Amino acid sequence: TLTTINLAALGDTINLTTEVTGTLPIANGGTNSTATTFVNAASNVTGTLATGNGGTGTTTFAPGKILQTINVAITSEYSTTSTSFSDVTGFSLNITPSAASSKIYVGVYAQMYNNDTDTQSGASTKFLRNINGGGYTNLSAQSAGISAIVSTVDASAGSNNAHLIPFNVTLIDSPSATTVCNYKIMGAASWGGTARYCYDSISGYMWAMEIGA
Repeated sequence: TLTTINLAALGDTINLTTEVTGTLPIANGGTNSTATTFVNAASNVTGTLATGNGGTGTTTFAPGKILQTINVAITSEYSTTSTSFSDVTGFSLNITPSAASSKIYVGVYAQMYNNDTDTQSGASTKFLRNINGGGYTNLSAQSAGISAIVSTVDASAGSNNAHLIPFNVTLIDSPSATTVCNYKIMGAASWGGTARYCYDSISGYMWAMEIGA
């Protein structure tokens, strides 16, 4: 039985990866395995590959993609005292989907205001869309609109009781078209008082994104 190794005869060192046979421990630079060939799990395995091996955990993977983005900024205040819906000036944009299967993610943001002279004030807002200049379709599901903001103040408290309210609404539409789609919002002072969008010219925004299938 060999119990002594003459290091001088071996150049004072032993290369454990080339001069030792059998199972080489991981601590000595080995794999702790006698196998000499390995499988590349990312390229040599068919079927569902687990995420731990660089796969997705599924046999199919089709993430949505943002294909285009349209954005408009609105810097002028719009106000109305009417309880009937009318176009909110500036909040309108066009987008032309590149595929009929695409979805459109559309949204608006604005600052709304209820001043101290309106004991009760509020705004109803609804999204509409037309395709290629046709008639408008209400996307809000309800004739009363997709969003409502109501604010009640004590007129005797003066300007200290005024309300500045952020307004942010989004939705996803499926126009099933490849022609120009126009999106807009309409507003109404449904509870009396004055409905104000982009109060004091505080910038508002409207955007649309095409999401590929």
